[in-house]
Amino acid sequence: MSSILTNTSAMVALQTLRGVNTNLAKTQDEISTGKSVASARDNSAVWAISKVMEADVKGFKGISDSLSLGKSTVAVARQASETVTDLLTEIKGKIVAAQQDNVDRAKIQTDIGVLRSQINTVVGAAQFNGLNLVNGSQTTVNVLASLDRQSNGSVTTSSIAVTAQDLSTGAYAAKAVLSGSDNASTNGDTAGFQLDSATGTGKIVVDDTTTSFAAGDSVTVTIGGKTATYTVSASDVAATTTSDLVAVGLKNAIDKLGIGGLTVDYDSANPGQLDFANAGSKDLTVSAQFRNAGSGGLSALSAIDVSTAAGAQAALGNIETLIQTGIDAAAEFGSAQSRIDIQNKFVGQLSDSLKAGIGSLVDADMEEASARLQALQVQQQLGIQSLSIANQAPQHILALFRG
Repeated sequence: MSSILTNTSAMVALQTLRGVNTNLAKTQDEISTGKSVASARDNSAVWAISKVMEADVKGFKGISDSLSLGKSTVAVARQASETVTDLLTEIKGKIVAAQQDNVDRAKIQTDIGVLRSQINTVVGAAQFNGLNLVNGSQTTVNVLASLDRQSNGSVTTSSIAVTAQDLSTGAYAAKAVLSGSDNASTNGDTAGFQLDSATGTGKIVVDDTTTSFAAGDSVTVTIGGKTATYTVSASDVAATTTSDLVAVGLKNAIDKLGIGGLTVDYDSANPGQLDFANAGSKDLTVSAQFRNAGSGGLSALSAIDVSTAAGAQAALGNIETLIQTGIDAAAEFGSAQSRIDIQNKFVGQLSDSLKAGIGSLVDADMEEASARLQALQVQQQLGIQSLSIANQAPQHILALFRG
C-alpha cells in the first residue's frame, strides 16, 4: 500500500543514516583524541580502572623523585665515609711511624691533629639539602620507595630505611677507667700492649672507682685486627661490682672472636682485671678503648696520643677500630645506595608497564579506526542516496491520477 502520509522507506533510510552518522562521529572522536574510551560515557568500568591506574602513575612519579633525592643524600654520606676512612688510614701511617724511638713523636702528634681537624671538616660538610647522615644528628632516615595498592582498594606506602652513621669526633668525656701492661700505674681511656708469640702475656684492668660508668658507655678491645665490644647496661651500673661485670662481659666477647692460641682469664683476686696469654705462633697487638655514652663514633680520636711509647702502642690498636668504623659506615651507605638504585629502576619500569596497560585499555586502534572511518563514509553516502530515493517515492503516486 502506498501512502502520502507515511513514507516507511524514508523512515528506515533516515534511521539507518542516523546510526551511520553516530558511528562516524564516534570514530572521528577516536581519531582526534586517540582514545577509544575518552570519558565515562564511552565505557564507565574501563574508564574508572584507567583513572585509578593514572593516579598510581602520578604517585610513582613522586616516588621516583623521592628515590632520586634519597640516592643523592646517601651518595654524599657514602663519599664522606670513604674520605674519612682514607684520612684514618693516613693517621694509622703516622701512628705506625711513632712506634720507633728515634722519631719526633710531638710532630707526628701535630700531624694527627691536623688530620683529625680535616675529618671534622668532611663530616660537617657531608649534607644534602640540610640532611647529614654522618654527624650523629640522625639515627634512621626513611626514603619513600613504593606505593602499594591492595585488592580492596586501600593504598599504603613503604620505605627504605637508611641507618645513619656517627663519624663525629666531638662530645668525648674522659673517665680514666682503663689500665694495662704498658700503663699500669695510671688509669686512662686507652690501654695496649704486645703479646709475643708462644710466651706473651699482658693485662687490662677495668676500674671505675675514680669515675663511675654510665649506661651506654662501652669498652672496645682490638686483638690482632679483630674487635670485641661490651656496652655497659643500666643493670651493670646499678650493681656494686660494675667493673667486674664489664670485665667479664669483655672476656666473653673476646672468647667469641676465636683467636687461635689466645687465652683470656678473669682474675677474681684482682677486681676488673683480665689476664692475656698468647700460646699461638703469631704476635698479637692488644689495645682497649673506652667510649662514653653519647659521644661521636670517632670520638676516640681525641684520646690518641703518640707523644709517648705507651700511647703510640695503645693507639695502634685503637686506630684499627676507628678505621673499621669508617669502613662499616661506607659499606652501610653503599648497600643502601645500591638498594635505592634498584628500586628506582624498578619504579621506572613499573610506571612504563602501567602506562602501557592504561593504553591497552583506553587507546584507540588507529589502523582499525582508519578502516572503519572509510567504511562509514561510504555507508553515509549510500544512506544519503537511499534517503533521497525514499523521499521521491510519493512522487510516483501522482502517476495514478493522470488521465
